[in-house]
Amino acid sequence: MAVRTGIIYSAKKLPPACPPKPWRRWALKFFGKILGTLGKPLFWAILLIAYSILLIASLTPRFVSLVPRLRFPKIRLPKVPKIPALKISLKIAGFLAILCLFLSLFSYFLFSILSELPNPQKLTTREQIVSTKIYDRNGKLLYKIYRSENRTLVPLSETPLFLRQAVVAIEDAEFYSHHGLSAKGILRALGKIIRERKIEGGSTITQQLVKNALLTPERTLRRKIKEIILALWVERKFSKDEILQMYLNEVGFGGAAYGVEEASQLYFGKSVEEINLAEAALLAGLPASPTTYSPFGAHPEIAKERQRLVLRRMVEEKFITQKQADEASSQDIHLVLKKTDIFAPHFVMYVKELLVKKYGEKMVEEGGLEVKTSLDLDIQNLAQKEVSSEVEKLKSLRISNGAVLVTNPKTGEILAMIGSKDYFDLKNQGNYNVTTANRQPGSSIKPVNYSVALSMGFTPATIIPDTPITYQVPGQPPYSPKNYDGRFHGNVPLRVALGSSYNVPAVKVLSALGVSRMIKQGQKMGITTWNDPSQYGLSLTLGGGEVKMTDIAVVYGTLANLGMKVPLNPILEVKDYKQSLKFSLRSNYKGKVLEKLETEGERALSPEIAYILTDILSDNLARTPAFGPNSLLNIPEHPSVAVKTGTSNNLKDNWTIGYTPDLLVTTWVGNNDASPMSYVASGVTGASPIWHNIMVELLKDKPDEKFALPASPQGGPENLVKVEICTLTGTLSCNACPSKKWEIFLPGTEPKNSCSEEEIKKILEKKEIKK
Repeated sequence: MAVRTGIIYSAKKLPPACPPKPWRRWALKFFGKILGTLGKPLFWAILLIAYSILLIASLTPRFVSLVPRLRFPKIRLPKVPKIPALKISLKIAGFLAILCLFLSLFSYFLFSILSELPNPQKLTTREQIVSTKIYDRNGKLLYKIYRSENRTLVPLSETPLFLRQAVVAIEDAEFYSHHGLSAKGILRALGKIIRERKIEGGSTITQQLVKNALLTPERTLRRKIKEIILALWVERKFSKDEILQMYLNEVGFGGAAYGVEEASQLYFGKSVEEINLAEAALLAGLPASPTTYSPFGAHPEIAKERQRLVLRRMVEEKFITQKQADEASSQDIHLVLKKTDIFAPHFVMYVKELLVKKYGEKMVEEGGLEVKTSLDLDIQNLAQKEVSSEVEKLKSLRISNGAVLVTNPKTGEILAMIGSKDYFDLKNQGNYNVTTANRQPGSSIKPVNYSVALSMGFTPATIIPDTPITYQVPGQPPYSPKNYDGRFHGNVPLRVALGSSYNVPAVKVLSALGVSRMIKQGQKMGITTWNDPSQYGLSLTLGGGEVKMTDIAVVYGTLANLGMKVPLNPILEVKDYKQSLKFSLRSNYKGKVLEKLETEGERALSPEIAYILTDILSDNLARTPAFGPNSLLNIPEHPSVAVKTGTSNNLKDNWTIGYTPDLLVTTWVGNNDASPMSYVASGVTGASPIWHNIMVELLKDKPDEKFALPASPQGGPENLVKVEICTLTGTLSCNACPSKKWEIFLPGTEPKNSCSEEEIKKILEKKEIKK
């Protein structure tokens, strides 16, 4: 798809030439009136029919007796002496017949050409190929998308005066004095046609604009006639500066660079506003033959000679002095051989895919979309640095790749997306985007299971036995879940079971609830890959069902957002081209905003359950039995950060996911080919260092932000009850209990009974026996 283009008036104009002579003004006015009727087939059809009738009526009866003469009313005139009729010879008759035929054919030929002419107004309303640009949230350009023509339109006012002068001097010195055609150019072209029997240029800037923008590229006499007529027509409709602006944005400068802005970026790595006279002279010499005169070509000396020629012409036209030309000619030009610039490549390609799905490939590659994304390039660079450095340290653990997704859980905005250690490492499939691939989540998926449990009567104080168990499923081998450390821990509260990521309690909870409930809850919270319930069993809570990193980010974003699921939003705004550029010529057209970020979410979980799960995941005491009190899961001066790890049973995937109310960081390490890591790799030794370093940097100098529901009149989170319990029994505390804790409950789920001294004694005796 393409967009409408337009132009604006320039504040600076080149000095006009001498005004045309009076007879030329009269001739131009006369032919202008005729040209004003061009493109009106009905006018030409009537003219052709009338002309043919008169021609046939007046000539045919002289030679063909069968055709009656066209008779007119008789008018009596004074008698004059009769003159003997002249006998028309057969040769003259034949000549007149041929002339009649020729005139008829010529009229038809001319009519057919005129009927095919496009309206010059299409120069401002036509569909023109413009590159789509993707920016980060702060306006930094990430990537340009184009198919064959990389073009960025700029108004004439942003084009240096000496560049305009250079183009006029080398391409069409009479540009400001002629009216679309150059007599010298036409004579030169005719000489070329006669000598070499080739259709040659001699084209003015106006003709070149018409040829490139409105006509097909074939070199035929028919197209040349169209070009001449349209050039005259265009000159009547647009000013010289308008024509020059359209030309500078239209013409090719080599490779995929079209227009002076992209040409300047290609050769000098800077905007056209910033180029100097020497660079302008080099650019001005390119359109005649970009391949021949390219400074990147096999013969850069030809480009230098072309530049000198442009400068000489500028001196001849008195645009610059000889001294300025000499200085520019001797000046060294620093060329920038740029490879395609792309920042945040995995993210850019992710966004491009979304745009193509919504707007179509043609619109994305040719439609000049201006896409403002949610990405923060500074955060992106930080994440990329951490992935590259930490994965390098993990080689001994047979880990070769890493990925990071940084999001805002409240809005779903993607702040950083690292799909692999190095996008450009094609040997190791660097362009593989782990963030959108299916991977096993390991224990990081357990909060989905426990969210169902809390909604069905379980509480953080519920005691779950972490003891050996074997499940017998008909047609399948026996299933005996094991913990990551290979040990069993006896009766543990749900808080500790989740905080320390024990596997056996999680499987027992899922067995009691049913796999189908976890699947439905996962889908509600953002999982898109669990589409066939028959494929999953009790191992689902340990990561037995593949998910995408983008889905996991939505799941944890739902927890951080107190139960509101907000889809990931990589795009803040999409505009059509004219919305962002000051282009307006005789038109009130204004660009449109095609898409804007929508952050409305949907309720996937009650805020109370989301709060309880977050409270558990931010409880360092709850994870201490498995990870120790001073692990990398702790962020200094930010005790409220919630975090969960996950390692798949086959050691192919390792995760760490942590969040605050405004920030969610999801990290992964593993191998693209799904080969297993070392058995030593874990959530703490694998992905956690990357997660920890990013979190520390992003939360630096910020206060600890607590998760809080609206406070009730009695204090504490609304709709939650806080009571003191005995962690050994899960009941209300008693004097004999050695381990007491204030715990939060959904109203009505808090324990009603207290522990007893006898009960506590039995529990302690069992622990002693195990020791």
